[in-house]
Amino acid sequence: MSLRAVKQIIEPKPTIEGAGVKLQRAFGFGKTREFDPFLLLDDFRNDNPNDYTAGFPWHPHRGIETITYVLAGSVEHGDSLGNKGKMTAGDVQWMTAGSGILHQEMPKGDSRGRMHGFQLWANLPANLKMTDPRYQDIPASAIPEITDDDETRVRVICGEFWGKRGPVEGVAADPSYVDVSVAPNRKKRLKIETTRNAFAYVFAGSGTFRDASDPRAVLTESAVDPNANPKYDARNHSLMLFDRGDEITVLAGEEGIRFLLVSGKPIEEPVAWYGPIVMNTQEELRQAMTELQSGTFIKHR
Repeated sequence: MSLRAVKQIIEPKPTIEGAGVKLQRAFGFGKTREFDPFLLLDDFRNDNPNDYTAGFPWHPHRGIETITYVLAGSVEHGDSLGNKGKMTAGDVQWMTAGSGILHQEMPKGDSRGRMHGFQLWANLPANLKMTDPRYQDIPASAIPEITDDDETRVRVICGEFWGKRGPVEGVAADPSYVDVSVAPNRKKRLKIETTRNAFAYVFAGSGTFRDASDPRAVLTESAVDPNANPKYDARNHSLMLFDRGDEITVLAGEEGIRFLLVSGKPIEEPVAWYGPIVMNTQEELRQAMTELQSGTFIKHR
């Protein structure tokens, strides 16, 4: 077994997106090689409705897949193909934008005004950039949750983990996306296929990710009491980018630790990026922008 070293610790940056939504961006718009096939991870966590209810009005996507995971509150969505729906706590939506789609996402807080969720962007390889758009809407009840003998809990959103397969299927990057909770003071080893790029995003509790040479610690808010007042300072959320190896080790702190563990097979293709449109060349980007302006962006088949 080879333990993955912690390659880098990244503190999310406060960012404003959509019509004024305040969020924390763990990574995005850069370092595509290190995170390949993933492009961006946003943590939209807030308990002040004024900071998120303006939402994400109509905007385009092409050439990527967006994965939205809601933990508190809800998100109503609609698109140019006539699809619409509502995600609530524990639900996941995996949208393959493919050749192009216009959509909107409007968050709403829970009874206490709290909103929390994540959006991850995954790249599409060149041969699938212009595939037909599609959705996979996954209710919380369809996501397998496993509890190990040491009380470690894992929700398997995508990929196979501990013998369970997540409900999201047919994704180009063949990713693994799991929500991991390790009990207080427990040490846990988790396997990751060696050929994949991998990262962990800690969003509750505290703990130490250990490698062969240097323990790396991260601290966030309480994982024990979900009703405790959260701290939204970026320093309290950390992304751990791992080097190569076939497993990671985490030692949970006094409050336990909860994190997203995400890995995927690198696509290793050029990335040409303009906001929510990601292609392989600048010429393809120019074509997409021309189509947006001329009204031919959406491909009806």
